[in-house]
This record gives sequence, C-alpha cells and structure tokens, in this order.
Amino acid sequence: MRSSFGMLIARTIIGGGIAAHGAQKAFGWFDGSGPQKTAGFMKMLGFDESEQMATAASYNELAAGALIAGGFLGPLGPALLLVNMIVAMETVHIDNGFFASDNGVEVPLLYAAAALAFMAGGYGDCSLDQVFGLTKAFGKRRWFYMGLAASIGTAIAVLNRRNPTPSQGGEEQPKPAEAEPDKTAA
Repeated sequence: MRSSFGMLIARTIIGGGIAAHGAQKAFGWFDGSGPQKTAGFMKMLGFDESEQMATAASYNELAAGALIAGGFLGPLGPALLLVNMIVAMETVHIDNGFFASDNGVEVPLLYAAAALAFMAGGYGDCSLDQVFGLTKAFGKRRWFYMGLAASIGTAIAVLNRRNPTPSQGGEEQPKPAEAEPDKTAA
C-alpha cells in the first residue's frame, strides 16, 4: 500500500504539473502565454500550421496530465505526455544542453522519464484503473510497447511537419561571402 500511495503522489505531481503547463498554453492560466502567443511560438519553431499545433500541444498536455493524475486508461496518458516531451526536446531544448537554467532538456527529460515509468510500471492501487478493474488489462507488457511505439511514431510525424530555419536545426546555409569566393581579390 505504501508504494501505491507513493505512486499517487508522483502521479499527482507529474500529472498536475503537465496539465497546468497545458492550461498555460490553452487558456493563459497561471501567467501562461495563452493560445495566440503559443501559436506564434509554434510558428517560430517552424510549424506552418501553428494554430493547430498550439491547440494540439495544449490539449495533449491537459489530457495527459488528467489521465496520469487520475491513474486512468493505462499507458494512454504517459504516451501522450511522451509525444510532447520528445517534440519539445527536439524543437526547443536540445541545442541548450542539459540543465533547465539554460533552457536545456532537463525538465522535458524528467517528464519523459516519469511517463516511461508510468507506462512500464502502471499506476498502482490508488488509481481509477484499479477502481474500474482495468489494472490487469493494462498491466500487460504489450500495452507498454504499443504506447512507446505510438509515442515515437507520433512525435516523428509531428516533427516531420516542421520547416525549421537554419538556426532551428535545419541544414546550415552558406553565408553570402562563403557562397562564391571573391575573384577580384588577388
């Protein structure tokens, strides 16, 4: 019972944290950016369909957080969270190193690790899955692998919709001076 209570605490913190992060984007709550600024940020990251991507990211985080906090529907919530964290690490954080103080991958990597732990280990006895008798069904290893594969596949599909500029991880464009050598100088 002690480990189930620990899982409840972990799920509440991780699920509540990512749901609040999604609410910042979706509604501007908790001093968040709101939908317009989030869409502008998505555009800056190279997503042409920035409003749709902002909406998808926002509500994906809200849904993932609610499912994780409640311990409901097995690996679905963690899989949703993992998609957003893979995309966030690749588009925003990877070039900044590891630490959060430099906007590095530290925070999204911790969320991703928690998502993987919930997918692999389940939610514990203090969960809605337990209340509704879903723990045994979602406890099968295949759900972990299906959730992991779906997360990675979806993240790749999202990243493939991106048109990054050179400063966003695209191919390096030659500078005008490097493109053609000056033939007048001898």
